[in-house]
Amino acid sequence: MSSTIEIKHIKKSKIDTIDFNNLPFGSVFSDHMLVCDYKDGKWQTPVIEPYGPISLDPSAKIFHYGQSIFEGMKAYKDAEGNTLLFRPLDNCKRLNKSAERLVIPQIPEDVFMDGLKTLLKVDEAWIPTNEGSSLYIRPFMFASGNGFHASPANEYKLLICTAPSGAYFAGKVKVLIEEKYARAANGGVGFAKAGGNYAAQFYPTQLAIEKGYNQVIWTDDNTHEYIEEAGAMNIFIRINDTLITSPTSDRILDGITRKSVIQIAKDMNMDVEVRKISVSEVISAAQSGNLKEMFGAGTAAVISPIAGFGYQGTDYDLPELEKPFAATLKKAITDIQTNKAKDPYGWRVVVE
Repeated sequence: MSSTIEIKHIKKSKIDTIDFNNLPFGSVFSDHMLVCDYKDGKWQTPVIEPYGPISLDPSAKIFHYGQSIFEGMKAYKDAEGNTLLFRPLDNCKRLNKSAERLVIPQIPEDVFMDGLKTLLKVDEAWIPTNEGSSLYIRPFMFASGNGFHASPANEYKLLICTAPSGAYFAGKVKVLIEEKYARAANGGVGFAKAGGNYAAQFYPTQLAIEKGYNQVIWTDDNTHEYIEEAGAMNIFIRINDTLITSPTSDRILDGITRKSVIQIAKDMNMDVEVRKISVSEVISAAQSGNLKEMFGAGTAAVISPIAGFGYQGTDYDLPELEKPFAATLKKAITDIQTNKAKDPYGWRVVVE
């Protein structure tokens, strides 16, 4: 396929109508998007075009069989005005891992990176510079081929859309440990960023919200005895001075922020354990006063501290610490992302 990217510029930008000092998360969209079609057995030339609706046949298989995957990324500006990405090749690799599981053609790494960087150059003015804001990037792929037959499609689309965004969560987060519903099962697609994973979360999450919680902590599908994820994020639990997170599996997403937290925490000489952690261990630690912190880790929020959790009708509050690990780790990651600190890992990528 050709590496040439066709660019169709918008006639009039809407950027002057946007209040960059009051950005919601993921609901204000930049001027352009990237579209790349897969048909006749190959990916076609990518096109950058004005952001807007797309046309699909009612029989497009995305509507019927759910072949849909996505990624979450961010772009930042540093003090010198450089555009920065954080571990973008990891996102591309994970997108293709998800694609393989859902029988979607994998996107070549160079096509993905060239298209993403070109899009960011075209919409460079949309990257916020306010503290705590960023340009959220949503690459996604889905079945656009037609037919009611229950089989993989023969045509697909890759789109990359961007949204200047403020903080994902505001205020204290209170969660409910799930005892009935499961996010994923062994042999399933829990490790993939498949759209259906998130659709299936909405109902139990809504039940938790009706009880006064913000999110659900997912437990294993078999016994509901082990902590797995927090909402749409990986979860970390600090007991005394040990930071614990569940190992990845068929059920748990291999989070890029998760991997970054583990690496940075180890390099800060924090005691980190990647192992199964039971609900009973967390409850016991809470009752004894040894449970110091719980926080979610993911691209959107980076790190989201948990203020308290509920389980079997009892609520447990987390202590308010003067120097929480969560704040230290979040600052370390965001400083690398925004070029306020050295990047010893090679995670930061400058868009040139």
